[in-house]
Amino acid sequence: MTLTIRNMVCDRCKRVVREELEKLGLTVNRVELGEVDIDALPGALSLDAVRQMLQANGFDLIDDKKQSLVEHMKVLLINEIQHLKAERQPSENFSTFLERKLGYEYSYLSGLFSASEGHTLEKYIIALKLEKVKEWLRYDELTLSEIAWRLGYSSVQHLSTQFRQVTGQTPGQFRKDAQVTRQSLDTI
Repeated sequence: MTLTIRNMVCDRCKRVVREELEKLGLTVNRVELGEVDIDALPGALSLDAVRQMLQANGFDLIDDKKQSLVEHMKVLLINEIQHLKAERQPSENFSTFLERKLGYEYSYLSGLFSASEGHTLEKYIIALKLEKVKEWLRYDELTLSEIAWRLGYSSVQHLSTQFRQVTGQTPGQFRKDAQVTRQSLDTI
């Protein structure tokens, strides 16, 4: 049985979900971001109990096919942008990548995402990229040119302009400002 779970964004999320499901007495076969394969639910355990446990830990069980597709889009993008999985071809844009991975036209995926999340898929991708930029700026190990190249920006100027439009600061100002915090991926 496969469960689709909202708000899984990192390896710690995977560990927490696995541990909590096992505490409920479930046999967990596989855990990926947004998805868990388990053996059938024991007779005494309901999906509502699983949902309550997940919600208590900041996750949620998704049982709607369209919501599941939206979550799958988010997982693919988080893996690609935040975890640098590199499943996307270097010259492939995100719309083509999502079409290839999910088997739907981008216009359908984009409309579904916007209706579900209240903002566009493009804004979500930009937000993920900028959170990665913030992470790398905090580490102070990469130049802005290296960051722009790794995230597929056409130029440092494009990255800087987009960063300033969204955050109100230049990347240099952000690097120097210790008070500014990053946004949690599950809230984007």
